Amino acid sequence: MALEIPSEYGYVIITGVASIFLTTYLGFQVGGYRKKSGVTYPYMYATKEEAEKDRSKFIFNCYQRAHQNTLEVLPPFLFTLAVGGLKHPIIASVAGGTWILGRLVYAKGYQTGEPEKRSRGAFSYLGVLALLGTTISTS
Repeated sequence: MALEIPSEYGYVIITGVASIFLTTYLGFQVGGYRKKSGVTYPYMYATKEEAEKDRSKFIFNCYQRAHQNTLEVLPPFLFTLAVGGLKHPIIASVAGGTWILGRLVYAKGYQTGEPEKRSRGAFSYLGVLALLGTTISTS
């Protein structure tokens, strides 16, 4: 049995490309704040001692962590977007857009220097649940 890719699958592709823009944007933010805080390469984070003494180093860690966490959850997002979109391209694209927007809000909250504000982006899980549903339905 051959699987036909729906004509609306282009929306899924655009959503996947939008996730690349998201991670690139967050990466540029990390790079900019790296310079501002003085955390040099090759170090991923300021040490706990440095971050406790220098607020800009603490905030750099928040920028870095928001970006890193987004990269950590990107592979399952892309998998469920691609597979769920085979049968449900519009739903998958809307769910993917919800996830992207939620991750942006998550990052902005984290970058305030008050990590608990990252929970403002928790609505991204609605996108995750919808993508899991479309993926299960496709399978």
